[in-house]
Amino acid sequence: MHVEQISIFLENKAGRLAEVGRILADAGVNIRALSLADTSDFGVLRLIVSNNPAARSALRKNGFTVRLSQVTAVRVEDRPGGLLAVLDVLNDAEINIEYMYAYANPTGGTAIMIFRLEPLDKATEVLTEKGFTLLSGEDLSVL
Repeated sequence: MHVEQISIFLENKAGRLAEVGRILADAGVNIRALSLADTSDFGVLRLIVSNNPAARSALRKNGFTVRLSQVTAVRVEDRPGGLLAVLDVLNDAEINIEYMYAYANPTGGTAIMIFRLEPLDKATEVLTEKGFTLLSGEDLSVL
């Protein structure tokens, strides 16, 4: 089970992130999780949103370069060591973590970890075998 993630390349200047937020709000798209990594001139904004087609269309109409990729969303217990349990499984299976980000789900006592893993299908198989709950894009849109 994979989740579709939107990546946007942003100029590193004041107001660009707010512009993305405004475009998505006007399109009725809710941001469920995000990560922003920067360099001196550009940043990469990674988003999990409630409606990928609407987000992609609205952003492209406003001149943004948008890329889609597949990531894995894993529910972990929101306690010390919750993340470590996932990391140990991935490490034992020699699965590479290209990047990750997270958000807490305080009502459920869990956290959602978003991973870009390589190889993706092997990661899905191993995490499922070990009993972790993998979430779909639909699952994330209703949290």
